[in-house]
Formats: sequence, structure tokens, C-alpha cells
Amino acid sequence: MQNDRILSNLSLAAKAGRIVSGEFAVEKAVRDGSACLVIVAEDASGNTRKKMQNMTEFYEIPLYFYSDKENLAHCIGKDYRSMVAVTDPGFADSIDKKLRQITTE
Repeated sequence: MQNDRILSNLSLAAKAGRIVSGEFAVEKAVRDGSACLVIVAEDASGNTRKKMQNMTEFYEIPLYFYSDKENLAHCIGKDYRSMVAVTDPGFADSIDKKLRQITTE
């Protein structure tokens, strides 16, 4: 299933140390230019979703709303996380392609 591949890629990126998670860490990565892709959990609060949407648009970083806090956190070995940023261009590109396929299906 495609969805599992996205979470698997996130898991690999986390093991490689190419992910930051949590609101403050992701915001910092977006601001300092190290974030290549941001994923926000679909069950994140409306305020969190809007804030990240505005920030990623301003810094021109791809943003996706995907999965839920529990699954997003589980795949990177953490407790509940509402967002993650991929900091490696290779991982980000791979995940971006898979997420684009889902949104166009």
C-alpha cells in the first residue's frame, strides 16, 4: 500500500537523522532553510495547520497534510507529533513524489 511506503520512508529518514519533529523544531528548520518538506498530521489543530501553511508558503517549502499524530510519531520512534520536517533533499524528493501520487489519485 502506498501509504505504508510514505511512513516507511519517513522512518528511514528518521533513522538516518534527517528529520526534525515537533512544532518548534519544524518552525526553526523552515526558517533556517534546512527543511525540504513538511508533513502536518491531518488531526492537528486548525491553528497549527494554518500557521504551517502560511509559513511554508512564505518560505516556498512543500507542505502536506498526511496521516495522524499517532502514526506520524510512531514511524519516527516518538510519542505524538503533529508535524515533521524532512531535512534531506533525497528523502524529501522521494516522499514528495509518493505524496503527490496520493493527492492526484
